[in-house]
Amino acid sequence: MCYDIKTSVEAQLKRADRKGDKEAVDEIMERLVPLTDLPLFHAMGFDHPSLLIYTDRSPEFPEVATWGLIPHWVRDEAQMKKIWNSTLNARGETIFEKNSFRSAAKKSRCLIYVDGFYEHHHFNKETYPFFIHRKDKEPMILAGLYNEWNNPDTGGKLTTFSIVTTTGNAMMGQIHNNPKLEGPRMPVILPDELADKWLIDYNDRLDQQSIEELIKEYPTTELSAYTVQKLRGKNSMGNSEKASKPFNYAELPDLKIE
Repeated sequence: MCYDIKTSVEAQLKRADRKGDKEAVDEIMERLVPLTDLPLFHAMGFDHPSLLIYTDRSPEFPEVATWGLIPHWVRDEAQMKKIWNSTLNARGETIFEKNSFRSAAKKSRCLIYVDGFYEHHHFNKETYPFFIHRKDKEPMILAGLYNEWNNPDTGGKLTTFSIVTTTGNAMMGQIHNNPKLEGPRMPVILPDELADKWLIDYNDRLDQQSIEELIKEYPTTELSAYTVQKLRGKNSMGNSEKASKPFNYAELPDLKIE
């Protein structure tokens, strides 16, 4: 699963900055970043933070969106609050089947740039958080789905998103060992060269099979992971820079994660 992430302003602006358009980056910093909760040293999806996503509507210029996709058929705020904790993630295997995600999977895909994500390891009835990031320290590009929901109670519009997940790779097999789950999961991390393919459907040429082919494990060899201090409970680091700093637990066996 992917319920905890870290994302900095720098990571979020990586795509906008790739063409060297300083004016666009300045505009994002001035107009959009103040509307988000950035920087997010540790953000939990259940708190529904607002950050930046890139959509097909503006591939190089991000939009502000709230984590937890609200489908178009949600009728009011009461129903919204019941559903959006269950739409933080979208299982890649079923996005074309589930009523909450089917429409977005076909025509409203997005990219979320993050520094990395956190996952919990279970040992002796305790949980130990790990921070997972790219070895080259570049931002991860997560595959997402989004929707713009019209709130009938207020007349306002709210853009929301979900992170697409897939089966976990060998590294996640060691870390994400929740006994309540059938197997490890991880977010769909897109290689840089395939990000545009997920995002932009040129003339409707990207069919369901082509999209599903992008939903796969990210290579273990390109990721690193280490334990960090507790993210939840009374000893939580909260949204602090210390959240992603390495922290060793003497009682936890070495998982030999590369």
